[in-house]
Amino acid sequence: MINLSNISVPIPPLPRHFWAVLLAGGDGVRLRCLTERIVGDHRPKQFCPIVGAESLLSQTRGRLDPLFSGDRQVFVVSYAHERYYSKELADAKDSLVIEQPMNRGTAVGIIVALVQIMQADPDAVVGLFPCDHYYSDDEQFRLMVTSATAAAEQFPRSLVLVGAEAEYAETEYGWIEPGLVVSQTQARLCAVNRFWEKPTLPEAQALLQGGCLWNTFVTIGSAATFLELICSELPDLVLSITHGLADKDLATTYARLPSVDFSRQILAHQANRLLVLPDSGSGWVDLGSPDRVLGLLAKNVNQPGFRQTHSFSSHVRNLREVV
Repeated sequence: MINLSNISVPIPPLPRHFWAVLLAGGDGVRLRCLTERIVGDHRPKQFCPIVGAESLLSQTRGRLDPLFSGDRQVFVVSYAHERYYSKELADAKDSLVIEQPMNRGTAVGIIVALVQIMQADPDAVVGLFPCDHYYSDDEQFRLMVTSATAAAEQFPRSLVLVGAEAEYAETEYGWIEPGLVVSQTQARLCAVNRFWEKPTLPEAQALLQGGCLWNTFVTIGSAATFLELICSELPDLVLSITHGLADKDLATTYARLPSVDFSRQILAHQANRLLVLPDSGSGWVDLGSPDRVLGLLAKNVNQPGFRQTHSFSSHVRNLREVV
């Protein structure tokens, strides 16, 4: 008898009006001591092989390739890191690689990507994907993205957040307080009562007890809806970036801009336009601190069947010496 539970059904690629924005412009300062031990320099974590032989950026691309065609993947990077990403992105078209003159926070890089995508495809539906995260189950991740994109099409006036089931009272994450279920089609798709960005410890403890979710930053919605929500909070920022792109002078524009955080300054003020899809099966980890990296590596080293190599074991030993 054939065991059907062991048969993996391929997930079909998404339609061409779906775009992926891969966010790789951060400086990775908090993990600098660890990346120096792994690769011998101060490269940001997204360009470093923290888990496995490939960089986190390459792993993110591989995770998304079955869903998004290569000409629908946009990479937001910072020019200062060009020596780290030039080879990895050599196969990407120049128009898909957005080289920021400097890092001005997540919101600024997202706006630049959205404006350029809208120019190419006014009906675009966009997914935001950080390149410094880890997933233990790529297939479950893709299933979750497919469900979130379906939800974004069903509710085009909303942005769909992916929330991970919280395990402890983390104060460095954003938290999502889910409300009523809004769709029977997309399992457990809920309204958002409130978005909390990096709460205090007592707040995080209360959120954990209340069944709230961690924000993974994976966010999906129409490009027009993204820009509408951003304009409602920071219209001058969008106008400045649009003019800078039109004038082909982002360097001057960026020099005048403040650093703007997408979660804190946009999502936290727009809960009424957000939906959340819980993700409990992809094994998401934000590799934002040395403790989280060590926790992930220690857990994977102890898992039967996890591919262990000499270099991987050396990573664990070296990183423990640093922290």
